[in-house]
Amino acid sequence: MWHDVEQNTEEWDLLRVGKITSSNLGTVMANYGKAFGEPAKKYATEIALGQITGRVSGNNYQNAHMERGHIEEPLARAEYEERYFSAVTNGGFYDLGDIGCSPDGLVGTVGMVEIKSAIPSVHYSRIANQSYDSAYRWQLVGNLKLSGREWIDFISYCADYPEGKRIYVCRLWADDCGEECRMIDQRTDEFRELIATAKHTILNNEYSLITRNAA
Repeated sequence: MWHDVEQNTEEWDLLRVGKITSSNLGTVMANYGKAFGEPAKKYATEIALGQITGRVSGNNYQNAHMERGHIEEPLARAEYEERYFSAVTNGGFYDLGDIGCSPDGLVGTVGMVEIKSAIPSVHYSRIANQSYDSAYRWQLVGNLKLSGREWIDFISYCADYPEGKRIYVCRLWADDCGEECRMIDQRTDEFRELIATAKHTILNNEYSLITRNAA
């Protein structure tokens, strides 16, 4: 189910409570084929608490880079629309039960965008490599898989670059991500077991007494 909600609003936050989201798939997919690491375990606990309480976590961390991204995202979207003659509409939230995704925008009936604000050196690296950062691969693939759309444009935006050169766009096609989608299915099933274990531990927390050793 797709919800026409704006990102970073109270309604959007509530829709995401207790769900695995594509923006965090990198944490879930890390060490694929091996045991989950501490970041994944912490994320599982956060989701478990959300499923139990229905409340948004109070640990919504924001740093300067993230704040800059919120400010510059509309600028990147406008430049993309002007350059490619494509209207970008609200990305909303794709809700598939206990998992979902929030693309930064939708393009027509088959496309979508993910916008990342960048400092000059990072923007330059993306242009020089003609690609996006590998750290975002699972988010991009997850957005395609969960939305059912055909392609996603990764948009890198740097306000410090000269006019007309501030965005770099790299397209990823869903048809090229079949194996990774199967990997996501397998890993998220394993991750759901981790969430279930966290919920059991939280709900069965009881008073315990640590006795002193006999002298």
